[in-house]
Amino acid sequence: MDLTRSSTVDGIIRRSARTFGDRVALVFDDREWTYRELDHAVTRGAAHLLDRGLVKGDRVAALGRNSDAYLIAFLSCARAGLVHVPLNYNLIGDELAYLLEQSGSSIVLVDPDLSGRIGELGPSFDDRLDSLPLRDVPGGLLDIAAQGEAPQIDVDVDVEDGDVVQLLYTSGTTARPKGAMMTHRSLLAQYVSCLVGLDLRADDNPLHVMPLYHSAQMHVFLLPWLAIGARSTVLEVPDPGEILRRIEQDGHRAFFAAPTLWVALTNHADFVERDLSALTKAYYGASIMPGPVVTRLMEKMPSLGLYNCFGQSEMGPLCTVLRPEEHAERPHSAGRAVLMTEMRVVDDDGSDVSPGEMGEVIYRSPQLCLGYWNKPDETAAAFVEGWFHSGDLVQIDDDGYITVVDRIKDVINTGGVLVASREVEDALFTHPAVAEAAVVGTADERWVEAVTAVVVLKDGEDEIGTDELIQHARARLASFKVPKAVHIVEELPKNTSGKILKRELRDRLS
Repeated sequence: MDLTRSSTVDGIIRRSARTFGDRVALVFDDREWTYRELDHAVTRGAAHLLDRGLVKGDRVAALGRNSDAYLIAFLSCARAGLVHVPLNYNLIGDELAYLLEQSGSSIVLVDPDLSGRIGELGPSFDDRLDSLPLRDVPGGLLDIAAQGEAPQIDVDVDVEDGDVVQLLYTSGTTARPKGAMMTHRSLLAQYVSCLVGLDLRADDNPLHVMPLYHSAQMHVFLLPWLAIGARSTVLEVPDPGEILRRIEQDGHRAFFAAPTLWVALTNHADFVERDLSALTKAYYGASIMPGPVVTRLMEKMPSLGLYNCFGQSEMGPLCTVLRPEEHAERPHSAGRAVLMTEMRVVDDDGSDVSPGEMGEVIYRSPQLCLGYWNKPDETAAAFVEGWFHSGDLVQIDDDGYITVVDRIKDVINTGGVLVASREVEDALFTHPAVAEAAVVGTADERWVEAVTAVVVLKDGEDEIGTDELIQHARARLASFKVPKAVHIVEELPKNTSGKILKRELRDRLS
């Protein structure tokens, strides 16, 4: 492998191992990995995947909660020239089957307690889909990766920075997600933007609790911090009480969470009692932080710096940042473009809008994905004349700061996770009593946006209740997609062409 000029994602760990050696890189449960040990584990993991018959370019799905094994699996795929396909561990049934089928994954790395979901997919998957436990069992990837002081093997695969390293699936207005093809080069460019725009430092002692299957936690925070020699602690689940305890006990100086988790933290009984003075950097993203939460944070920690991170998976995902010193003047802004990103806000004709006007934000950047996996029409629609069209409606001011107004696409941002309204509507439509359904996001103190359904029943179905419709959806969707509320109405608001006016529905429900 010629590493003279090409830089890969796993190369970050190789370089960090040479620079930082026995410094602790990763902490999970009662295990600690030095940078040297982590690099050796990645090599062993890569070799094991190749020994199972995988070849460069094969897709490897990962279905697991946060762990050291999850990170090692991703980096092992990168070193072996394989394409990592992170899956939301809440997915079930057809949703899970679609991603495995569409990505063409030939193997799935899975937490043992989640393996039953793969078995439920039927014989067509059993016949062609290999399965390898991620952790906690003999013969699992973690067991293989942790063996010995140093690997007695080398991985001879010609991996270049232009190769695809991950398919990041992102929901749109349609019922089916799209796999953004992220290359080593695009992710490395994004890591540079993160290091500069978010003031990441080796002594931050960061705590990582958001899901690693999501691009923000993995690519905005964990990998960039590993690139500069930080000690990163990963928790399996984002339990508010445990997070507050760890910040006090271990002196974590930096922490990222979706606004919904910040709400839960500030409402927790331990928030007032715990000594959180070590925390100096608070990162959030996916939506604006509620004002009362900001007030509680600043009253508790006056020297805390808030960073609003905005973007989307196709960009790695960080596109803009609102820094601590900018929050007072622009509390509702999503900030300005990061170092490696060029940004414009345009009207329907593709012309730049004037400051104060609304338009679609579009990007051009080395961070950008190559397109959508096996979806040429969707790729052509999103990539126009060298610019990626985000589908986000924003306002821009004279200084280049944007404020997100709405999503052009009907996507609901609930708890930092994107849900396609069409997908929820399709699930509700399968109920025999439903005549029409529209799904929107409504303001919610906990979730920021709650998945909310408005349904028209067929004639003679007056006895159907909202609880039955919610349970019907629950049997067909991942838990985070299930409507928090269902409203039964006689008719939906529509325009003269028959299109449902979702903006009017949002206004009514608000």
